[in-house]
Amino acid sequence: MHKNSYSPGILQYIPFFYVIWSDDLVTVSELNVVQNAIAKDATLSKKDRKQLVDWLDTTRPPSNDELKKWKRAINQASVKLIESDTYPLTNFSQRVVCHYQEECPLNEQLKHIEINLGIQPNHYNHLFDVEVVHEPTSNYYSASEIDSLLKGAHALDIDTFRETLKNPIFKWQVHRKKEEFRKIVLDQVQFLAQKGYGAWAYPEAYGGKDNMQGYAYMFENMMYVDGSLTIKFGVQFGLFGGSIQKLGTKKHHDAYLKRTGEAKLLGCFAMTETGHGSNVRGIKTTATYDKDTDSIVVHTPGKNDNKEYIGNALHSKMATVFAQLIVAGKNQGVHAVLVPVRNEKHELLPGVTIKDNGYKLGLNGVDNGKIWFDQVSVPRANLLDRYGEITEDGRYHSQIKNPNKRFFTMLGTLVGGRICVARAGLGGAKFALAVAINHALKRRQFNDSIKVQEDLLMDYPTHQLRLTPLIASAYVYDIVLNKVMETYCDENQPDKRKVETQVAGLKSIITWYANSTIQECREACGGKGYLLENRIADLKGDVDIFTTFEGDNTVLLLLAAKGVLSDFRAEFNSAGFASVLKIISMQLSDTLTTINPIYSNKVDKEHLYNPKFHKHAFTYRTRRLTYTLAMRIRDYIKKGVPSYQAFLKVQTHLLALGKAYSHELAYTLFTDFTETITDEKNRQLFKQLGTLYALHEIRRDASWYLEQGYMGSNKSKAIRQRVERLCTELRPHVKVLVDGFGIPEHCMTAPIA
Repeated sequence: MHKNSYSPGILQYIPFFYVIWSDDLVTVSELNVVQNAIAKDATLSKKDRKQLVDWLDTTRPPSNDELKKWKRAINQASVKLIESDTYPLTNFSQRVVCHYQEECPLNEQLKHIEINLGIQPNHYNHLFDVEVVHEPTSNYYSASEIDSLLKGAHALDIDTFRETLKNPIFKWQVHRKKEEFRKIVLDQVQFLAQKGYGAWAYPEAYGGKDNMQGYAYMFENMMYVDGSLTIKFGVQFGLFGGSIQKLGTKKHHDAYLKRTGEAKLLGCFAMTETGHGSNVRGIKTTATYDKDTDSIVVHTPGKNDNKEYIGNALHSKMATVFAQLIVAGKNQGVHAVLVPVRNEKHELLPGVTIKDNGYKLGLNGVDNGKIWFDQVSVPRANLLDRYGEITEDGRYHSQIKNPNKRFFTMLGTLVGGRICVARAGLGGAKFALAVAINHALKRRQFNDSIKVQEDLLMDYPTHQLRLTPLIASAYVYDIVLNKVMETYCDENQPDKRKVETQVAGLKSIITWYANSTIQECREACGGKGYLLENRIADLKGDVDIFTTFEGDNTVLLLLAAKGVLSDFRAEFNSAGFASVLKIISMQLSDTLTTINPIYSNKVDKEHLYNPKFHKHAFTYRTRRLTYTLAMRIRDYIKKGVPSYQAFLKVQTHLLALGKAYSHELAYTLFTDFTETITDEKNRQLFKQLGTLYALHEIRRDASWYLEQGYMGSNKSKAIRQRVERLCTELRPHVKVLVDGFGIPEHCMTAPIA
């Protein structure tokens, strides 16, 4: 037993008080937690209770001399701070009391303070000159339980697929020659086809399981093996096979779908042209019906009208070619035609020219090429005619009379591909995060003169701040992609325009997120992240293109914003913009009221952590941007500016709306899912992840909220501090969180991970 000038009752609170007064984030609500605990603490004398309450008076904070006295009492106890304890600060306080007193029972009220204030070792382990027993991670949560929550009803399919990836054919290695790399990737695709995975989304009659949702999960897991495998798999079975399935009819399914799913018929998806990328409606390739021969003649009319960046071009025997369909001299708009490009000996057929695109920034295991057609004739039956056919007497017929609606309906069937691209990008981000976090839990650098060893990278607040919000975002986007795919596959929702708008926005923000996350992880790993063997370098090159293909992100955000403007009902073309404005005017007849100054400066924890605040902030931003955008367009049109030009003048506004809508949608879908989690512990964890995502996103757009008067400078500052605090609170669990991604051990091939 040792002497000190404090009673046992006060002494047990001193480590807590020292932490509280060393933290400049102390708020009234947090002090109330401590005051309530003191009021309920039966171990305290009246005198002790008064002294402790006096020390909580923010108008008369403890003096610096008092703080030094507290620290001296703590340090002289020479006890260890054990970070892996369930209640590390409470147990530490108990050990301090035990050093000075005969009896030192564990105080339940201190547990209450520690839990409710969210005090983590990272908040205070640097404050005490004591030995800190570091534990890289906590086992409070279960990675397998978290993984199960993400997999949901598809757990068996996902686990089986992950086991398939154990085969030696998927062993990762460095590839320098594109030809060798392409051969390996082709072998991998054919191996998966033999296992039945190529046809997974096709009807059972054609060897599939009619399971588009399970199919989408494969893209994330294939990214753990290689990006080129992921994309070539998607081109063969998703784009080429998907075009046959979604745009063709039974005769096409019977003739091609089963062989496509087995990879016995290799195909490509020839939509993009050198001169026309995102503007599919403006492509120049023609498909002219010749009534005399009952055939369709596919032709590349000009120098820049060739098909470009076509994946699988070097291995394919057939192409789905998008072209302007001309019947009886009339252009019926863009349709898809199946065009054989090679014979059984893999020789190019007459009139077909294919050239290699060469080396790219990434995905060099995918054989991208350019394709020209010189009066190539195919049977009339090769027209994928689900939405438009040429009858036996040579007339064009479609159930969808409006050509614009027909065009968008045709492209809308391919929305599933955008979900799969976003899922693949998310897989790349998850892998990079797992590498960076595992590295940060082993790598040490810097220390002070007291600590025995250098600090872990993950214990630095800057490292937590750069990586932890990205982990939270990964969980949000995982749940969101699963939900929108579920909606896309729901046959009870025949009108897909709403989900098309949702996917356009989500694909954009998630693939941008993936790229920025991979870059952050590269930097977080220093030089090790630059080495090819640690996989992040390849991920950077492979995922970069995800922002461009399956729809350029900027164009897709414009599409999402127009979907918001039209309330998912109007069809967009140069003649339809005025009607869009009328719809918006009716929707926004209620005036957006000025934000209450009390609300804009509310900074307590209960408010900032409340999902109602997050939803209000996201909804307000979307509605405000929608309203002001509609008014700007209306004003331009009133001045005689043509509708098309009016929209050009507000493109940056449209982008802001597209992003705002997408983040609001992501948060809403995630919080809806969180409420369905039955296990209280895991539900609270997911709520915490959702809170970090929301505050981080609000903080990133703080300038807009400040400009609108939605929040004041104090609230903006408090949100920044809360983001930092949440990152620290989640620090003990980051290892479990990245393990919860479910990345198979046999795929985690980066040495630093």
